[in-house]
Amino acid sequence: MREAGPAATLAPGPRARPWRQGFFRRFRHPRPWQPGRWTPPALLRSAGLRFAGLYAALFGLSALALAFFLWWDTAALLDRQVDASIHADAEGLNERWQAGGLPALIVTIRDRLVENVDDDAIYLLVDTGGHRLAGNLDRWPAGVAADDDWYELPIVRDNIRSLARVHTFDLPGGFHLLVGRDVEARVRLRHVLTDALLWALLVIAGLGGVGALLVRSVLQNTLADISRTTAAIGAGDLSRRVPLSGRGDEFDHLAATINDMLERISRLMDGVREVSNAIAHDLRTPITRARARLEDALAHAAGEADLRAAIERAEADLDGIVAIFQAILRIAEIEAGARRSAFAALDLAPLLADLAEFYGAVAEERGIAFVSRTPVRLPVAGDRDMIQQAVANLLDNALKFSPPGGEIRLIGEAGGESVRIIVSDQGPGIPEAERRHVTERFYRGESARSTPGSGLGLALALAVAQLHDGTLTLADNAPGLRAILTLPARRAVDV
Repeated sequence: MREAGPAATLAPGPRARPWRQGFFRRFRHPRPWQPGRWTPPALLRSAGLRFAGLYAALFGLSALALAFFLWWDTAALLDRQVDASIHADAEGLNERWQAGGLPALIVTIRDRLVENVDDDAIYLLVDTGGHRLAGNLDRWPAGVAADDDWYELPIVRDNIRSLARVHTFDLPGGFHLLVGRDVEARVRLRHVLTDALLWALLVIAGLGGVGALLVRSVLQNTLADISRTTAAIGAGDLSRRVPLSGRGDEFDHLAATINDMLERISRLMDGVREVSNAIAHDLRTPITRARARLEDALAHAAGEADLRAAIERAEADLDGIVAIFQAILRIAEIEAGARRSAFAALDLAPLLADLAEFYGAVAEERGIAFVSRTPVRLPVAGDRDMIQQAVANLLDNALKFSPPGGEIRLIGEAGGESVRIIVSDQGPGIPEAERRHVTERFYRGESARSTPGSGLGLALALAVAQLHDGTLTLADNAPGLRAILTLPARRAVDV
């Protein structure tokens, strides 16, 4: 489509100051400037502001897209209606021209002008000399050619300036016809729609800003609770927890996860304190005893033999201390999974046979019956030395607490996808309330207070079981204790 009249141009306005400068100047705290280094203000580093800005941008873009689509569709609909009306009018006039020639066309134009209730129809029929034959325009518009084309141009009709959209036709005999519609009202409507769109954009921007502030406030409040709690934990207050809102949303799930982590940290810290206290308590006695023996020998030894005996007893006490530290380090190594790389396919039947031979002799010396029963094969995958140490610890406990005339059983069983090693005795057993504590490091039950030991045997056995993806179960043997070490049967080894 060609436009009549001179083209409009937009004059450039004064150069605007970059918005960042004013924005940063407003919110940035005064600080010494360092060449080559700039740190954004705290507000711009806020994660809440970023989330809020993203929300506002998405909200604004979606609303803008909807508003623009409505504006474009409405404006296009108006243009299509005008073009369809002009086209239909031109078809009717062409039919009259074909049927009755020039007189019929002139009469039809006059009739249509009379019948035009909206007073928006525009007609002009001129001859070869440009003289008006019919229509409501005074003269043929300047710059408009009668070459079957569309124009949108200003017109003067009844001494009123207006805007029209017209279609021109070149008729036989040198006549020219112009058919159009006055679109001034539609232009004003389009301007109203444009103004409404601009106001809508302002409202959208305001609502987006308010929504962004609300989102930022919610995020800040939620993260502030987490920040205050973690700060208190860092300051040493392990009792603090992140408060829950009770809504069950993602923030509550996050708070619950953090609280679970803090509970675990608190339990680990309590465990560290208990282990430290237990180490101090269990090591104080042998160290004090060794020191006393050496001081006594130094003060009262009658000769070299007495000094040698005192040194040997002190050496035995110190060996016990070294054994405790070795057991602690071994448990830590097992719990860290450092020995998993040494796993291999092995048969526990020969291992249990060797342990039965050794501990059977020790039990016989103490007047305790020892019964061993294992199948031909007990295939597992794991670390031979660790499993042997775990079973040996269970047998040591059984020997330690079995009375003379009692019985110890070492049973190996293979069934399904697991292998079970059962060590049972007829000693005092462990009360059910204490069974969940005896596998903790340095824990000593009431019945074991006067019995030599460090309280690490069952802890090590449990660590070995867990390293092999197995379990250690303590049950009542009526009388005595039955310890069941369950390990997965042989499978592919993860190295």
